[in-house]
Amino acid sequence: MNEDFYKYIFDKHQHIEAVPSNEEIATWALRVIRLLYPEQAKTIFASVNEIELQLRGLEEELKKIMDATTACRDCDNVRRASLFFQNLPELYRVLNTDVRAILDGDPAAKSEFEVIRTYPGFYAISFYRLANALYKLEIPLLPRILTEFAHSKTGIDIHPGAEIGEFLHIDHGTGIVIGETTVIGKNVKLYQGVTLGALSVEKQMASTKRHPTVEDNVVIYSGATILGGETIVGHHSIIGGNVWVTKSVPPHSIVYHEARIKVVERQVKH
Repeated sequence: MNEDFYKYIFDKHQHIEAVPSNEEIATWALRVIRLLYPEQAKTIFASVNEIELQLRGLEEELKKIMDATTACRDCDNVRRASLFFQNLPELYRVLNTDVRAILDGDPAAKSEFEVIRTYPGFYAISFYRLANALYKLEIPLLPRILTEFAHSKTGIDIHPGAEIGEFLHIDHGTGIVIGETTVIGKNVKLYQGVTLGALSVEKQMASTKRHPTVEDNVVIYSGATILGGETIVGHHSIIGGNVWVTKSVPPHSIVYHEARIKVVERQVKH
């Protein structure tokens, strides 16, 4: 390698945009989640005052993370950190609906404790809900870092800009992709490998709705691909596994892939 390459890399290091490490940002989010859900934590608090002090400390930590992020330089970090924590009770209420949806919708789930402690779907949803709250406050970069951290842990890729209603049930979850402009209603159940994506990915479409709308009380089975900003899955519909949907589906529909499977019994010689 020549000297010009070394100089180029050195110059990049001098001008890199400042931001705390992904681990530091994710650790903050985990501390928020574990405070809300002691099922995931070992910490025991002796008084209500300790909870209040912990929350105030997490608010200050969020402000410091934002202060250390170049992209947040003009974000009014004190006000937005305060607003995030003012909205935390509502975020917690919605997360509890997700816990209930998973518990009620999965025969294998034995308790809320089990869902909160072990289910990757709830882990990914928790990070998404926090990231979406930051996204709505127009805080840059941090929301995407949080959802990509959860993506790396669970294989569930939810863009923080997606709008997702209450009682979301992600079953298994690995390979799920939910795009930025996706809108999901209430009481929706998604199985592994579902893609809610865009029909095309031209950069000039960044400000348009590119991803589908899924109305209330819809079940989408594993491997289904639903594409396009104008595509609407009507309420109370069932989308079968491995289907490819690019046009709207009326309410109360059942969409399935009609496959021809042939089973041939082998002759076994003794």
